[in-house]
Amino acid sequence: MANRVIASAKAFSRLLLAATLTASAAPPDAVQWVNPYIGTGSGPIGYGGTMPFVTPPFGMTDWTPQTRQNKLSIVSYKYEDTSISGFMGTHQPAIWMGDYGYVTLMPEIGALKTTPDDRKLAFTHADEITRPDYYSVSMDARNGKRIRTEMTATERCAYLRFTFPAGEAARVLVEASRPGVEGSARVDTAAHEITGYNPDRIDRDLGPFTLPNFKGYFVVQFHTAFSNAKAYGLESDGARGAYAEFPGGGVVEVRIGTSFLSIEQARENLRREIPAWDFDAVQKKLRATWNEKLSRVSLEGASEDQRRIVYTALYHALLYPRIFSEYGRYYSAFDDQVHEGESYTAYSIWDTFRAENSLLTLTAPERIPGMVQALLQNYKEGGWMPKWPNPSYTNIMIGTHADSLVAEAMTKGFKGFDYSTAWDAVYKDAMTPPDGDTTRRWADREPHTPYEARGGLTYYKQLGYIPTDKTDEAASRTIEDSYDDWCVAQVAKALGKQRDYEFFLNRSLNYKSLFNPAIGMMQGKTSTGAWAPLGGDRDSDTNRSASGWTEGNTWVYTWSPLHDIPGVLDLMGGRDNYNAKLDEHFAGHHNVHSNEPSHHYGYLYDFSGQPWKTQAKVREIANAEYVNLPSGIDGDDDCGQMSAWYLFTAFGFYPVNPASGEYMIGSPLFSRMSMRLANGKLFTVVAKNNSAANMYIQSARLNGKPLAKPVIRYEQIMQGATLEFTMGPAPSKWASEWHPKPIASAGAR
Repeated sequence: MANRVIASAKAFSRLLLAATLTASAAPPDAVQWVNPYIGTGSGPIGYGGTMPFVTPPFGMTDWTPQTRQNKLSIVSYKYEDTSISGFMGTHQPAIWMGDYGYVTLMPEIGALKTTPDDRKLAFTHADEITRPDYYSVSMDARNGKRIRTEMTATERCAYLRFTFPAGEAARVLVEASRPGVEGSARVDTAAHEITGYNPDRIDRDLGPFTLPNFKGYFVVQFHTAFSNAKAYGLESDGARGAYAEFPGGGVVEVRIGTSFLSIEQARENLRREIPAWDFDAVQKKLRATWNEKLSRVSLEGASEDQRRIVYTALYHALLYPRIFSEYGRYYSAFDDQVHEGESYTAYSIWDTFRAENSLLTLTAPERIPGMVQALLQNYKEGGWMPKWPNPSYTNIMIGTHADSLVAEAMTKGFKGFDYSTAWDAVYKDAMTPPDGDTTRRWADREPHTPYEARGGLTYYKQLGYIPTDKTDEAASRTIEDSYDDWCVAQVAKALGKQRDYEFFLNRSLNYKSLFNPAIGMMQGKTSTGAWAPLGGDRDSDTNRSASGWTEGNTWVYTWSPLHDIPGVLDLMGGRDNYNAKLDEHFAGHHNVHSNEPSHHYGYLYDFSGQPWKTQAKVREIANAEYVNLPSGIDGDDDCGQMSAWYLFTAFGFYPVNPASGEYMIGSPLFSRMSMRLANGKLFTVVAKNNSAANMYIQSARLNGKPLAKPVIRYEQIMQGATLEFTMGPAPSKWASEWHPKPIASAGAR
């Protein structure tokens, strides 16, 4: 199977390279190495749930061909599909998160067809070109006739160019909403426009707010006057749309502006971002934007497939969080009002706090202050920093890991957001239980609940852990809340709040209450202090998980106190026991890289004197879980987290504790990999004698000086540095004498 996968990847890569080179006379550049198909299909590796977006980095609206009706658990495009029903301006960030305020266009000839099933047209991937800056497809319009669609985009707008068969009456359908959603579409013949809005947002069932003012507005402008145009809809189901018709076929050019403020703002966004009817100019500008970002990373010693995986991972990682403000103003999905300022949304924080956010502090540091400030604005407008804004509260996953994003920004010295408000926000997370905390179970994705915050915090404060018989996912919550307490302690430390620092540092050791020495692992507890069942046992009365874990089990969560891995080592009785248990973890196939709680596991041998096992393990994971194929990401990319793992691992290090500013060293994948930093300096990793066989570090030097521990810090990277490894085919004792200390209780000496 492995050889067939590699052969398929090489063939697919050659096909894609030929297509992209044919599409542009320019020499290959960083954009040419992006393969937006990666993650869009199912197969031998996995299904990443990604889409081939045409959009700038962090764009507010993403544009994609639509091969299926997206909804919770289904995204708009899947590689295996063979027909297209529209070209969509979407805000859906992940397969398990819904869309909001979307708009869809579809070209057609012949009789009017408004439903997705009726209007869909067949295509093949040989008829497609897909890049971050440009998408095109030639669709079978039946009877030997074809319609070609081309797309490019700006931050909030898109430019579509349709080429119809000559002599055919052409039509462009604009779908404002879906059955059951009372959207709106209006035709302005004099202005060659169709305008409207879509109030649909899938998160309305997951959070506490109704948001009556929420709408996704659009303005669709046609370069050519239309011969006929009309709005359509069914009064019975509220579906709304409009269409414009053009005699004679040929080329029809369309500009689309989107907004969450108003139709007038959508038109203003168009005026600012696409002021002229020049498709090629918009596309070239978008290509230059992506090249500026992508070309900050360079590498040597990579195969063609590896190069595609690297640049596609960087493309995916630079999509989120997405901008949610429009030239100094933004709609807040937390108080349903318009405010002055900058805003972002689509933070998959339970996933992205682990590595994606840390990657952005290196690759897009200019965005970090605005992203953190946006979370603080959410706190002021809605009462809490969100877990997963889309665009409002969704109560997806556990913990309050926005605390980690705030702490990481402070640890790394970022300014430009309100430190005082940051303290208020993280302190409330840590100290204020959510409404109804002791009367609700806080089930995963429980609809129409108050904001969940730290569900079970009442018990956590009383008992030092969250009991499995009172709160769902209690064992995982206890461990993740302990990490968040450590993050709150770092914010307190940065602000000189010594007593608060000591309090939360001590409370960050609460994870220890779940360590069961009889089994040498973490285990949930009930409110009486008894050990909860292990594994996936379910309560016979409620059918709920009785073990208390989130998307995992004791194997997944035993090493999850990210802030105190040395403390876990001590609980296990020292290095030998720790390493034996970790060996058992991997040998027993408990490491599930497709889900984020396992992402740091390959790096855990660094803490226990066996860094050569980390070096071998991260290579193994990178090679097994990432391939240049549509099925080339093992598990949902989750707003760039899977991609961020690969990028860090390719460089040779990873942020096990992201808020610490430290990166644990693994095994660099290539002979040389560099990052041009925003401050103009260059950080380079050189791996002498590197190869598939030579995966083991024999020695390391940082700026010419010996490096004896498997750690590099953020400030060392940002100063511009050369991290040099000598690689070999056999394990060495490099960095095996490093003995990191566990967290000591504040005040202890």
